[in-house]
Amino acid sequence: MPATDTSPAADAPARPARARTTRRGWVRFAVALVLAVAAVFPLGWMLAGSFRTPDDVFSPSLLPAHPTLHNFSYVLTQVAFPRYLLNSLIVAVVVTVVALFFHSMAAYALARLRFPGRDTIFVLIFSTLLITFPVILVPLFLIVHTLGILDSYAGIIIPSIFNAFGIFLLRQFYLSLPRELEEAAIVDGCGYWRVYWKVILPLSRPVFAALAVLFFLANWNAFLWPMVVTTSTDLSLVQVGIAAFQQQHAADWNFSLAASTISALPTLGLFVIFQRRIVESIKTSGFK
Repeated sequence: MPATDTSPAADAPARPARARTTRRGWVRFAVALVLAVAAVFPLGWMLAGSFRTPDDVFSPSLLPAHPTLHNFSYVLTQVAFPRYLLNSLIVAVVVTVVALFFHSMAAYALARLRFPGRDTIFVLIFSTLLITFPVILVPLFLIVHTLGILDSYAGIIIPSIFNAFGIFLLRQFYLSLPRELEEAAIVDGCGYWRVYWKVILPLSRPVFAALAVLFFLANWNAFLWPMVVTTSTDLSLVQVGIAAFQQQHAADWNFSLAASTISALPTLGLFVIFQRRIVESIKTSGFK
C-alpha cells in the first residue's frame, strides 16, 4: 500500500481555503451581529425607558438610574388600558379562529376540487395581495356603514377575516399532500366534507400554528381599520388606545413606553414560542 504524503507541502494548498472559509464565517457572524443589534436595540431601549422616572427618560445611559414600576401601575390602573388589551385579545382570537376555518376550506377547494373557473378564482384572490389597504379603505367603510355595523366588534372583525395570504399558503400546503390519503378515505365512503374534516384538518396543524401566529400578530397590532370604524373608547384596540394615550400624555414618555412594552410583550412571547413552526410551514408551503 502506498504511503500517504503528510508533508507540510502537501497540506499547503488546503490552508488558504480553510483561511478563506474562516474569514467568511467571521464576516457573516459580524453582519448577523450588527443586524441583530439594530433589530433588538429599539426594543431594549423601550423596555429600559418603561422603568425610568420622568427626569431620567431621556438619559443617554442604557440602564435606568432609578428603576420604578410606577409607570406600569399608572398605565394599568389610571387608564382603560386593560380594556384595550381585552378588546385586542377578543378581536385577534376571533379573527384567527374564523379565518383559519374559512381559509382552509377555500384553500382545499382550490387545491383539490375540480370545477370550472378554479384557476381564475385563485388568480383573482391572489391578485388582491397587490392592492394596499388604503386603496380599499373608503369602499370598505361604506360597505360596513351600509350594513349598520359601525362602532361594533362585528365591524372590526368581519372585514379582517378574509386574507388572500392565508388562502395562498394553505393551498400550497395542500398541493404538497399525497392524494393517496384522500383516495383511501373516499374508498371508505367519505365525502368531500369528511375528507376535509377527518384527513385534511389534522394534517394542517403545523401550517395552522404558523398562520395562527401571523394572524394573531396582525390583528393585535391593527391600527388603521379599528381607528376608522370605531368611535367608542370601549371598543378601542390596544394600538388605538396607545395613540390616544400618547396624545393625552405627550410629555410623559415614560408612561407611553410602559404602555408600548405591555402591548409588545404578548406578541414577542408568542413569536418566540412558535418561530420554528413559522419557518417550517414556509418551507413546506412552496417558498424557497
